Amino acid sequence: MTETYKELLFDTHQLAHCELYTPVLEESEAFFTKVLGMTVVHEEGDSVYLRAYEDTYTYSLILTKGEAAGMKHTAFRTSSPQALDRRVAALEEAGVKGEWIEESYGHGRAYQFDDLDGHRLELFWDVERYVAPTEHKSQLLNRAQRKPLHGVPVRRIDHVNFMTHPDVVPANAAFYRDLLGFRIREAVKNEDGSYFATWLSVSPLVHEVALMGDTLGGHGRLHHLAFWYGAPQHLDDLSEACMEWNIPIEAGPLKHGVSQARCMYIIEPGGNRIELFGDTGYLILDPDFPTVEWEAKDTELAIIWYGGDLPSTYFRYGTPAIVDTDEASNIYYNPLENKLKEERAIRNRLEPKFKEAIAEKRPEAEHIK
Repeated sequence: MTETYKELLFDTHQLAHCELYTPVLEESEAFFTKVLGMTVVHEEGDSVYLRAYEDTYTYSLILTKGEAAGMKHTAFRTSSPQALDRRVAALEEAGVKGEWIEESYGHGRAYQFDDLDGHRLELFWDVERYVAPTEHKSQLLNRAQRKPLHGVPVRRIDHVNFMTHPDVVPANAAFYRDLLGFRIREAVKNEDGSYFATWLSVSPLVHEVALMGDTLGGHGRLHHLAFWYGAPQHLDDLSEACMEWNIPIEAGPLKHGVSQARCMYIIEPGGNRIELFGDTGYLILDPDFPTVEWEAKDTELAIIWYGGDLPSTYFRYGTPAIVDTDEASNIYYNPLENKLKEERAIRNRLEPKFKEAIAEKRPEAEHIK
C-alpha cells in the first residue's frame, strides 16, 4: 500500500481572508464591529478591512461596497514562496488562466484565478502579521489582540461555503484536491452516488472550504462565510443580540452532523449569510482519513443533527441573490430592516457630549455610552 499511496500536497496552508460585497457598507461594518466584535484596521476607497481578535494576520475580512451582496474573492496562504510558485505552475499547466496582483494591503504579490464554478480565489505567501497598538495588546503572549469588550466577539475566520452548480460539484471538488491539495473530508451523495456537497480542508479542521449544490442552478454564488467562537454559549448570547437588533436568524443554534460542530446561521445587513461556529467539532489527525459519505436520504441529518428543521432558504438562498420561484424563499432577497442604523444615530448624538464630558472630567462621562 505504501508504494501506491498518493502523496499529499501541503502547498496550500490555510484560509487567510475573504472579501465580501455589500450594498450597505456602513450597516455591514456596524454588524461586524458592534455585533460580532471585529476591529477595523484599515480603510481604502470603498473597502473596510476587519480582523477578529485571534486572527494571526492583519485582517480576515474585507467589506467592499457593491451593487449586490456576494463574495469578491477568497484568499489562501501557501506554505512557502516555493509552494506558491508550484501551485501557480500546476494551475497554468492544467489550463487555468489567472493573473498576478503585485501587491495588496497586508500581503505581497498574489495569484488570482477562478475555480470551475467561477468563484474567484487567491494564493499568496508574503504577509504582514498583526501587531496590536498598545491599547489593544493582550497579556497573553500567544494572542495577537486583547479580547474586545464589545459585541459577542468572534475569535478567527473559520471557513467558506461556495454554492456550486450541482453538475459541477464533483469536478470542482477534484479541482481543489488535485491542484490545491485539499482533502475531501465529508460528502453528501445524490441518489446516483455522485456528490451533491463536499467539505474540504488542508488542515486538521473538517473544512476550510465547502462546495454545496446550488438548487437554483446558479454559478459562483456564496452560501456562507463562517467565523469561530470556540464557546457554544456564545451562540445563545449572539441569538439574544440578534433578536434585540432585528438581525435575521435563519437557523440554529444547532449541531451539524458533518463536522459535529455547534453553529447558527444569520443574515448580515448586506444580505450575505454568516455562520458562527460555537466550537470546532472534531479534528482530523489521520493522514489517510477516508471521506465520510452521507446518503442522499440523510442530507438533513448531515446538516442538522439536532436543533430544528432546515428552512426552505437554506438550499436556495445565496449571494448574489436570485429571485426564487418559491416566494417564501425570497425573504432575504431584500434584507430585513435592522436597528443598527438606530444605534449609530444614538452614538452620533451622544459622542460629542461624551467627549466634552471627558475633557471637563465630569462624572456623567462614566455613564454615557
